[in-house]
Amino acid sequence: MVSGPVERERGTGYALGMKSFANPADLRSALGRLRRITPESERRWGTMTPNEMLCHLADSLRVVLGERSQDVRITLFSRTAMKWIALRVPLPWPKGIRTGRTVDPRRDGTRPAEFAHDRAAIEELTGRFVEKSATMPLPHPLFGELTQAEWLRWAYLHADHHLRQFGI
Repeated sequence: MVSGPVERERGTGYALGMKSFANPADLRSALGRLRRITPESERRWGTMTPNEMLCHLADSLRVVLGERSQDVRITLFSRTAMKWIALRVPLPWPKGIRTGRTVDPRRDGTRPAEFAHDRAAIEELTGRFVEKSATMPLPHPLFGELTQAEWLRWAYLHADHHLRQFGI
């Protein structure tokens, strides 16, 4: 199907080739990259350790699954322009954006435990998130209401952002 000059994935509004957990190959790739993270992986930016990053990703999924409280920071700008840019512009997310308290392992987020346990938790949560993406119980804490396609795009981009943070 062609919509203007850019081919679009049917029903999503996303240009073909935009990565998403809706695509099983993108999901497998992201999980494979996640398995390459080690406690010794060196960050390229930010302050999180590899284990803190795993806890942050897990807490982010727990929030949208309704299993953890969230810092709601939705504004007109964040649910319109920021959401559109973050999910549709094919550029890496910016570095250095401060994360919300409830998903920050140095504030109110989950503290790192045993590395393999924390990595297994994010893998399990990712699977549950993908299964429930059509019926997410809560809005995104920054972007507000999301469609299933938007949830799956967001989850890919969030994981990718932090995997790139550690050069993976």
